Amino acid sequence: MSDTDVTPSTDTPTFDQFGLHADILKAITDSGYTTPTPIQAQAIPVVLAGRDVMGAAQTGTGKTASFSLPIIQRLLPQASTSASPARHPVRALILTPTRELADQVAANVQAYAKHTSLRSAVVFGGVDMNPQSAELRRGVEILIATPGRLLDHVQQKTANLGQVQMLVLDEADRMLDMGFLPDLQRILNLLPKERQTLLFSATFSGEIKKLAATYLRNPQTIEVARSNSTATNVTQVVYEVAEGDKTGAVVKLIRDRGLKQVIVFCNSKIGASRLARSLERDGVVATAIHGDRTQNERMQALDAFKRGEIEALVATDVAARGLDIVELPAVINFDLPWNPEDYVHRIGRTGRAGASGDALSLCSPNERKQLADIEKLIKRPLEVQHLHVDVPVRHHHEERGGRRERDERPARRRTAGAGGTFERPHHHRHAAPPVDDFFLKPYEPSPSTKKQDDAAVAPQKPASRQPLAALLGGLGMPRKTTST
Repeated sequence: MSDTDVTPSTDTPTFDQFGLHADILKAITDSGYTTPTPIQAQAIPVVLAGRDVMGAAQTGTGKTASFSLPIIQRLLPQASTSASPARHPVRALILTPTRELADQVAANVQAYAKHTSLRSAVVFGGVDMNPQSAELRRGVEILIATPGRLLDHVQQKTANLGQVQMLVLDEADRMLDMGFLPDLQRILNLLPKERQTLLFSATFSGEIKKLAATYLRNPQTIEVARSNSTATNVTQVVYEVAEGDKTGAVVKLIRDRGLKQVIVFCNSKIGASRLARSLERDGVVATAIHGDRTQNERMQALDAFKRGEIEALVATDVAARGLDIVELPAVINFDLPWNPEDYVHRIGRTGRAGASGDALSLCSPNERKQLADIEKLIKRPLEVQHLHVDVPVRHHHEERGGRRERDERPARRRTAGAGGTFERPHHHRHAAPPVDDFFLKPYEPSPSTKKQDDAAVAPQKPASRQPLAALLGGLGMPRKTTST
């Protein structure tokens, strides 16, 4: 009996075994964590030891806590309750590729450090810089940022990176992409050479590993699952549909599965906005989130979706990285991503923290190459089914018709089967009233009107010119005499 009791405690790690401070353990308990995830169990001791780390794990497995908790632990000896900004320099820098991910990481860091005197702040673009500058001037030890806005603050001299001891690249595969590389190199040049660097992501290609090796010193690679793999608790299904039937397929999947909360991914910003409008017209409460919307609009849409006020959040890959939606039941790929790694991140929005989820993808005939690339990356074939779409939808070319076509388009009918009709619901419009056949007949004048027309055509005697002359002061009108 004693051997049975001892074995689970040895095999199952706990947060107490990491030597974390009591204030951090209290925050962990407040967050509802009981046991560390595999990536946390392996990464936290290595980060606490000061080693550089390359951590790869499936999305939704708690990578944020894997670097946040040891960072807070290592900074606690330098924590200060002084109000002086000089006592609160930036000692840890966490870079993220998207604004939404930066905001989410900042919320987690704030929750983990709430019982300590450490300060944290987040800066990202799309919002006013002045409040961010004021917070940075008061001093923060942990700074979460997107690269572009961080460089703006460096240029404005509101952020000093000369005392950074730890650097984290969250979603490192995207951070090291060519689009971020110039800004990242400028930031690295501002940091001290002696620092600890941590890279965490769900996917690592061979090229990314080679590039990351130039920034890290003797790093320890931690992979708790096969690289570029997807979670086993996410059911993945691919539906073959025609390109013009994709909107109807999304409506059908949402209705048939009773989905009250789903993220629908598109490859383009225009496509996301168009699909959100189409879903709204089909009775699905939807909104779009993409790079062309302001940051406030994006945050409001995301908050409303988390509260359950929006059924379908139509998004580009701006929402594919790191966003944590509690118990999200499903995601739908309206477009298969051009980059197969993005597929792993997209479907990682569901099935988080051990929960189950569905990843539903629509594949048109011209997307078969993208499907093959995805299967090659994840090293497994995906189940392909044919989806029959019987919900009439407006096609893309009708969406581009402009305001006049949208306002004046009549209600449309489509045969649903033998002897039956299906009328598309229009929750924004009322049904058109029946048209009286009287208004379709050609004009026929009434008898009275005809008599009046005949009388008008009959020849008339020439009228006397006297009235006209009278009007002009001519015949028949006495002339006024002027007195001298």
